[in-house]
This record gives sequence, C-alpha cells and structure tokens, in this order.
Amino acid sequence: MREYGLIGYPLDHAFSRTYFTEKFEKEGVTDAKYHLFPLAEIAKLRKVLEAHPKLYGLNVTTPYKELVIPYLDDLDPVAFSIGAVNTIVIEHHSEGFFLKGYNTDVLGIDKTCESLNLPSKSLILGSGGSARAVRHSLKLQGLSGLTVTRHPSFDDHLGYDELNKHIIQEHKLIVNCTPVGMYPNVNRCPEIPFEFLTKEHICIDLIYNPKKTLFLQRAEAKGAIIKNGFEMLIEQADRAWDIWEKAYEKMQISSKV
Repeated sequence: MREYGLIGYPLDHAFSRTYFTEKFEKEGVTDAKYHLFPLAEIAKLRKVLEAHPKLYGLNVTTPYKELVIPYLDDLDPVAFSIGAVNTIVIEHHSEGFFLKGYNTDVLGIDKTCESLNLPSKSLILGSGGSARAVRHSLKLQGLSGLTVTRHPSFDDHLGYDELNKHIIQEHKLIVNCTPVGMYPNVNRCPEIPFEFLTKEHICIDLIYNPKKTLFLQRAEAKGAIIKNGFEMLIEQADRAWDIWEKAYEKMQISSKV
C-alpha cells in the first residue's frame, strides 16, 4: 500500500484527506492511502519519512511551503523560481530517500483566473509561499503587482497602513494570500480600506473554508467581483496527483530493470 499525505500546522482546516480519499475511490486506486501529518516543527519531517517507509508523496501547506526547501534534495524549475513548494515526490533508493519539490499552486492560480478579465495591476496580500506563487502566475500573464505585508522590506512591498484611495483605485485586482479569515477565525479579514473598492475590482481569497470569507463579503458589498480558493485547491491537488503518478510509474519501471 503506497502512502501520500499533507504536512503543515495546524491542519484543522485541511480538505486534502477527504478529497484524495474520494478521488482514489472514484478512480479505482485501491493501493493508495492519504494521511494528515500536523508537524509543529518542520524538522520533524525526517521522522515522518522514517515512520512511513511506503510514503511516495507529500502536499505542503502553511507554514512550510518555504521552510521545507532546505530539507529537499532537488527542486523543479518552477518551484525554484517561485521559492516555494507545495508538492514533494519521495523517491526510494537503497541509500535512502530522495526528495524533490514542485509547485502546483501556480497552476491552480492560473485555473482560478482563466475565466476572469484581469486588470493590469494587482495587490497581493501576504508574502508567504502562496503569495509567491500568485506573483509568479500574474507576472507570466503580464500583470504587475505590489505585495502588501505587515513587514515590508522591498521596494515593491507596502505596509497595510500605506494603502489609500489612490492605491486601491489603481490596483483593481486584490488577492488575499494570508490565512486571515480562515476557519475557525471567520470574523477576521485583512485590514484594507474596503470603502475604496468598486464594481471594477476583482477580489480573490485563496481561503476555501469558509466559502465566503469576511474579506469576500466586504468586497462583494462594494460591488466587486469575488472568487474563493476552492477551484485553485482542486486544480493544484489534481496536478500534484499527476506528478506523483508519473514519478511512481517511473520508479516501478526502474525497479524492474
């Protein structure tokens, strides 16, 4: 029985185990099982690998999309460019494990945005792994973006207290890449000046639980187009499975040679 799983902390909000368990049943995958691995420290990753010798792949969520990189042996070019990983392939060799990191978040973001008429300028709320993937995706689509963070440290970073009417009206796409507003803290949202939003704005929240966060509720009240992170979740998970399947098939072929 091959195993897969999700690492992050906490994982109370995790949808992945339900999704992959249903996916395995639907697609007739009878030799795979999916686990949740809530790690209080990323350094405990090695213990997970040792305790699960049949583990062939991992999803990575908050707060480890960047912190996991030093524990990997190789990075896919996209993950290297973004500087964040949400999918890991675990190869089994006689000398031990070989871990390679990928990023399928960017494909999920592409899917989320493909039906939208995106404006040329965006505000990306947050500076973590998901925000990096959003920035990468939008850049490839020719969009410029400013990162909004509590601790701005680069020229294209802003603090929340710097947001004003001019900046909000100039940047018609706003993407929340922070966990603020995620279940169970549903009464919170990023502190932006919602009063300056208009029907010309598009507001995306990568959170999928709840379906309509306070961020999206307040944006919708101002007439903005809104979208949550569920479509991204499904797309990035499916692409992760494609990567795992190809890697597993390759390992099976190699073991027979």
